Amino acid sequence: MYAARIDGETFEDCPELDVQYAYGPPVLAEGQVRIVSVEAAQPAAVAPEREPVAAPDPRLEEMAARQVTAAWQRVETWLRDHAPVSFDSLQEGASSEEIDRAERELGVRVPGDLRALWHLHRGVQSSSGAAFLPDNAKLMTIAEAIELHQRWGQIYDFGDGLWDHRWIPVCTLGEHSWSNGLYLDAGTGEVWSWDEFANRRVEFESLTTLLEEMADALEAPSLAGSAKPGLVDGALVWGTP
Repeated sequence: MYAARIDGETFEDCPELDVQYAYGPPVLAEGQVRIVSVEAAQPAAVAPEREPVAAPDPRLEEMAARQVTAAWQRVETWLRDHAPVSFDSLQEGASSEEIDRAERELGVRVPGDLRALWHLHRGVQSSSGAAFLPDNAKLMTIAEAIELHQRWGQIYDFGDGLWDHRWIPVCTLGEHSWSNGLYLDAGTGEVWSWDEFANRRVEFESLTTLLEEMADALEAPSLAGSAKPGLVDGALVWGTP
């Protein structure tokens, strides 16, 4: 067992950390390392509480739900016609009761746009072709979103500014890793990215924007950025032309 003190400005507002780790024999194989514990050397500064979120306007919620549904139907039509492997990875939609249970487990209201998406599909199967969202991201299942939300809440304690209880994971960048992905801020409606270094930034102003831009890129690839939509063995992938 080894111990190290990490300090500096690697991460914004990151305190000094005491790290215990095992490295190599006899505990592990040659060249392998396992982090055993990470603790702040000093108490971390408590992030200021956010202002209470006003009750959502039902009319805006309904509008967002209609927009997400319309955008997703364009995506789904394209998948059915061109990428059957990715289309087959879609799970069935969730019931209102299932989403209500998810709200209770998440401890936050699921916004109307995400609720509409989950009504269409509760996620995708863990299979080939499932990572078909832009940047080869995978739509998480409701159960996976809850598990990751609770995991980050335990790691970051919902109070240090690194994870907020209103951030609902939506997709991961890749089929098997949860280190990078996108989450929906239930307070603002924005879609943010996260990575393994706790970096956060706004990627889309809403879930509707994400899906509409994806549908536009599928129907007119010239509108896509540097990563264009393509097909590999019946699955949608994104990459260089």
